[in-house]
Amino acid sequence: MGFYSTVMDEITWYTGLSPTAFFTIAAMMLVVYKTISGMFVSPEDYNKPPVISARTSSRFDHTEPQREPVQLGEITEQELRQYNGSDPAKPLLIAIKGQIYDVSSGRNFYGPGGAYAMFTGKECSRALALLSFKPDDINGNLEGLDESELAILEDWEYKFIEKYPKVGQLVPGQRSLQNEHNEQVQNNLNLDEAKEEPK
Repeated sequence: MGFYSTVMDEITWYTGLSPTAFFTIAAMMLVVYKTISGMFVSPEDYNKPPVISARTSSRFDHTEPQREPVQLGEITEQELRQYNGSDPAKPLLIAIKGQIYDVSSGRNFYGPGGAYAMFTGKECSRALALLSFKPDDINGNLEGLDESELAILEDWEYKFIEKYPKVGQLVPGQRSLQNEHNEQVQNNLNLDEAKEEPK
């Protein structure tokens, strides 16, 4: 019993706390340490891929199937603006150096409320080259860009080519007569189909 009393007296003498208070504080510090250290990744696990837990909620059972990209052919910048995410039935499109990409698979980034939503439905080559979010820079004007900025744009272009399907290209001004004719034919076919459907 002498050793126990000596340790308790030493704790009181060194800390100025009663043994009960000392051990309570020590236990609380241990709990706080375990809680905080559990929030961080250990060095051994740092380079391991993340573990994805199985989804058990029924709301994840019915995922929306990935849409096939619709090939648009040649369209104007005015027509491209229709694909900015305001209509959920239309794909999300972005143009880089006149080439149009369907970025619908990146809806979290390019859809309404996404970090890059301001680029959707627009030609955004200049903004990407300058790494700019300024509305004045969201256009296809490459005049005045230096070599390093053009290299940055080229990197972006390669990323889009690898990740997103190309669905068309921009044409200046008015639509070509061929596209207007194709659109009229498609509209007529849609009207004929609607008439043939039973009511």
